[in-house]
Amino acid sequence: METILTAVVAILGALFPFAFQPETSTPGLPSDIAVLAEATTTAVVTRVIDGDTIKVLTGQTELTVRYIGIDTPEPYADGPPACFSAEATARNTELVAGKTVELIADVERTDRYGRQLRYVYVDDAFVNEVLVREGYATALTIKPNDRFADHFIAAEQSAQMQNQGLWDNCDR
Repeated sequence: METILTAVVAILGALFPFAFQPETSTPGLPSDIAVLAEATTTAVVTRVIDGDTIKVLTGQTELTVRYIGIDTPEPYADGPPACFSAEATARNTELVAGKTVELIADVERTDRYGRQLRYVYVDDAFVNEVLVREGYATALTIKPNDRFADHFIAAEQSAQMQNQGLWDNCDR
């Protein structure tokens, strides 16, 4: 009976990832993220590089982490900083600087620059999603790390409709 119940819960979670949340999931995270528990690392944020990249200390190792599924305006591109890059960096700083975060991997764990690719969670907030929903970031789907692509796209559409952040302040 327990096996059947486990199978039903898994199927429902796959079909309705954001409507069905098992009691064992972490509050504030989409339910699918609970499945990734084995791919979770706790770390302390030592530096915010920009709106979607941070440095963290895990144990004695400092790592650079790039948020999965989102993209913020770049402050370091050739020429002047992109519109709303300073605001995106400031909001990311407000959310994570100096805090203990949960870093959750997906399929690919690093990018071509050697940065760790992670979903970031702090203080009951799914940081990747918060940045998109508040208009500091756009959804950026790069397969195979697309577990929350639909979630980020919906958050982006909401930010656009409400003229949040960069959608109100930048020519898009």
